[in-house]
Amino acid sequence: MPVELVEKKLKTALPVHLVAKDRLEAAGLASSTLAWARANGFSGEAGRTLVVPGENGAVAGALFGMGDSEGALVIGALARALPEGDWHFASAPAEPELAAIALALGGYVFTRYGKKPGKALRFSLPSGAGAARVRSIADGVFLTRDLINTPTSDMGPDELEKAVRTVAKKHKAEMSVTRGDDLLKKNFPMIHAVGRASVGAPRLVDMTWGPKNAPKVTLVGKGVCFDTGGLDIKPSSGMLLMKKDMGGAANVLGLASMIMAAGLKVRLRVLIPAVENSIAGNAFRPGDVLVSRKGITVEIGNTDAEGRLVLADALALADDDEPQLLIDMATLTGAARVALGPDLPPFYTGDEALASDLTAASAAIEDPLWRMPLWRPYDAKLSSKIADINNVTSDGFAGSITAALFLKRFVEKTAAWAHFDIFAWNPSDRPHGLAGGEAQGIRTLERVISNRYA
Repeated sequence: MPVELVEKKLKTALPVHLVAKDRLEAAGLASSTLAWARANGFSGEAGRTLVVPGENGAVAGALFGMGDSEGALVIGALARALPEGDWHFASAPAEPELAAIALALGGYVFTRYGKKPGKALRFSLPSGAGAARVRSIADGVFLTRDLINTPTSDMGPDELEKAVRTVAKKHKAEMSVTRGDDLLKKNFPMIHAVGRASVGAPRLVDMTWGPKNAPKVTLVGKGVCFDTGGLDIKPSSGMLLMKKDMGGAANVLGLASMIMAAGLKVRLRVLIPAVENSIAGNAFRPGDVLVSRKGITVEIGNTDAEGRLVLADALALADDDEPQLLIDMATLTGAARVALGPDLPPFYTGDEALASDLTAASAAIEDPLWRMPLWRPYDAKLSSKIADINNVTSDGFAGSITAALFLKRFVEKTAAWAHFDIFAWNPSDRPHGLAGGEAQGIRTLERVISNRYA
């Protein structure tokens, strides 16, 4: 079960001493505790927990290694390492809110299919951390992780729509859905083309919340619930994690829940094109030319570059509304992973103020992001001999950049736009999250949006 964070002081709480690497003597420990630490070779190495015994074999407390400038998120390891019971920090962490968030995130376990819940821990919140805010951040991350971890058998387009409905109902948001052939009638031809071969009808989910006269913030998330690659089929190894190809949708929905829980003064809109890129007789083909919502014609160089197609129609709709801030998130390219690995998502924007805010917030709250360039000379790589644009390049270079440049063509009226090419997955256990679905960038975005529109 998730760690329960409480604002009151727990009478029976045991102390956790945070110890920097090779700084045992500076940790203010009792002589007996110091001797125990030395006897067990504990020197404050990052993520290590050492339980301290008391009288009659009882637990008297714990030491936790903060390492050498590892950051506050390492504290998440405590959620899985401490014995069950009530705990508190012996002295306030340097960043109390981030430490509390780390504890909450570290306690997450995906239990839908029988996995045992984690340990029952209660932890007194350190001074400077508010329970409501920490919980709203953790809830948004947990929602994101749950959606990504759920296999497509239980998280197809129908179920993703239901997940949005659940969030909308909780926060009293409005919602509409354009489904199946109605996508053609309402001019979303690329969403329809990508999803029409699946037994689950393609759709565009549209959720709105907040006062109509408030600043407009629009979030667009790639909701490809499974990606076979289409007729340009992936190898079996390439499909193993494709349940996470709706990670962009999961992340924007988690971010939306944070924004609504905080009651930010914005007119929030969430657009999720929910499809499954399947193979059937009516699947779209390599060489086809699709006419997008914006009127740009797109030659299909590869059916496995489908995410940018569904995003393009949704971005065109979002751009027509001219929001003050437009964000899209997608598990879009393997090239982003080759460039920066799974833990460091790139983002793209032409808005210098937004880029600065994102970079600063990312560093402050340990939610890694890295700005990549919208390098205009590469735009020519997307040229087509018969259409306005191709959905892929012919040389395979700079794949994440050219994907961002493809999307940029569908955003003209919104100055503050950013595209996030996320992995949405932890390949291995980390202190604040087990291997599996992961929220990336949304804590940073929540901080930036809160600072702008609180």
